[in-house]
Amino acid sequence: MTKICAEIIGTTILVLLGNGVTANVLLAKKNNDNDKNKGWLIIAIGWSLAVFTGVTVSAPYSGAHLNPCVTISLALVGKFNWILVPFYILSQLIGSILGSTIVYIFYKDYFLLTKSEKDKLSVFVTIPNIKNFFSNLFSEILSTFIFIFTSLFISSSREILNNDDYEVVELGALEYLPTSLLILVIIISLGGITGPAINPARDLGPRIVHSILFIPGKGSSNWDYAIIPIIGPIIGSIMAAKLYLFLS
Repeated sequence: MTKICAEIIGTTILVLLGNGVTANVLLAKKNNDNDKNKGWLIIAIGWSLAVFTGVTVSAPYSGAHLNPCVTISLALVGKFNWILVPFYILSQLIGSILGSTIVYIFYKDYFLLTKSEKDKLSVFVTIPNIKNFFSNLFSEILSTFIFIFTSLFISSSREILNNDDYEVVELGALEYLPTSLLILVIIISLGGITGPAINPARDLGPRIVHSILFIPGKGSSNWDYAIIPIIGPIIGSIMAAKLYLFLS
């Protein structure tokens, strides 16, 4: 139960801060409105630090997956028990729903002042710049592949060091910085097409919240696109895990 609670809390913090920085950039009438031309970089940095914060809080208790793709890939390479997979994924979805709901409550007045349906939706979910099923799907597959493949090697490096005979200097929370920087470079380098989601729970949970909350002038929740940030990351994570096993 502690592991499940940690996943919920960690994912809640991840989505709260990640979607929160998007709201802070896109919604109207805030103190930083003059910074909108820097919005992409601000959002990228904000999401990477959201990952760092969520992982730091939950890692000691659950391993800080915070993402179904991480859970599935670790199970595929034999580093996580398949029995726990559905419970972790459900907890990640619950956390993403809670985090995005808190973002809406926090920025409710600014949602009312924002006219753009796209900006309101972008606070919750990923939106492709050009809607093309195969291009968008490839973007999510590739982005997630890079994230999971590199993360598995980061994890392996820690295990190798911990198993060696020489003393290892503990870095505390800084141990999770590489994952945060990995997210940052993926968003900056590959994020222009779809966002990207990289995390099915991060997109699905907030999309559910957007669809059920009463948000004046919110427009469509774009459910016809919702399958891409779910299946794309899952495919990418499976490919990454299989290649990792082949090379190991």
